Amino acid sequence: MAKPPAGLRADARRNHDRLVSEARTTFAEYGADASLEDVARRAGVGIGTLYRHFPNRHALLSAVFSDAVSDLLDRSRELLDDPHPCTALVTWLRAIITHAGEYRGLSRALMTASHDDTSELARCSGPMREAGSALLARAQQAGAVRPDVSIGDLLQLTNAIALAAEETPGDPELADRLLTLTLRGLKA
Repeated sequence: MAKPPAGLRADARRNHDRLVSEARTTFAEYGADASLEDVARRAGVGIGTLYRHFPNRHALLSAVFSDAVSDLLDRSRELLDDPHPCTALVTWLRAIITHAGEYRGLSRALMTASHDDTSELARCSGPMREAGSALLARAQQAGAVRPDVSIGDLLQLTNAIALAAEETPGDPELADRLLTLTLRGLKA
């Protein structure tokens, strides 16, 4: 779980942890645009307490998704040893789409945050870009991916695919088809 800032009193630490836990549940149930007032109420605190811990929605989203981002970063490091660099990149992109699909509205929030470097959510994307860049560079060096493909474009495409899949819940295969189609265009 996202760690509260160091130096918090025990009660403030408990509030932080409850807010993150309830936000995770609320966002999973109602999407990333769920009411922050509902999150605060479910955590048993006032909206002012929520805003003292998390100054805006992106800060709370960043805290909620920090565990998943950590898992995706761990997975990227494991995939750096894969003997098939293009397969490793695709596996990691699929994992991102799967993660984004767990929370309705997350893809849209990530796409919006990518244009705002001051956003907490955008700051957590830095390590994701670095991890993806390493996987992409390996695939490009192997000649499997065109040299003009950038990790920023790939991550935006990945979020767009997750968003399209979210908007079309009756077609569970859509994300995989769109990713496959996209990857065909990336080939060297």
